[in-house]
Amino acid sequence: MSSPPRADARLYTITELAQEFDVTPRAIRFYEDMGLISPARSGRNRVYAQRDRTRLKLTLRGKRLGLSLQEIKQLVDMYDSPSDTAPQLQAFLGVLAEHRRLLERQREDLEVTLDEIAQHEARCRTLLARVKPPTAPVTPRTRRKAAA
Repeated sequence: MSSPPRADARLYTITELAQEFDVTPRAIRFYEDMGLISPARSGRNRVYAQRDRTRLKLTLRGKRLGLSLQEIKQLVDMYDSPSDTAPQLQAFLGVLAEHRRLLERQREDLEVTLDEIAQHEARCRTLLARVKPPTAPVTPRTRRKAAA
């Protein structure tokens, strides 16, 4: 649990954070269970301090970057470290470099797959161009038109 918030500090409810970050309260409780945020309690209600809001924001940013929850937790925990941010920045650079390599590999795979799809589309169009268009079925109406 986090230390009790200062009396003059802005507090947030789970509903306010869920609306602000467009996530469900259940997702916020999950991040709490994972130790990414640790709200205080006011009776039976969770109250989130600015620290929790910032940690949630960093968590969601890490998710968008494709980081694992373990990587996010490591980086978010460094957010609370002393003012010297060099270790945090070095760790973050390492994580970003690894994710860049992964995404570039995925992009290469996508480009190969898209090229293969384009080849199959071209082959299908060539084959379709060789096929005679289907003839219209003979009906009494088309028979009358042909006789006229």
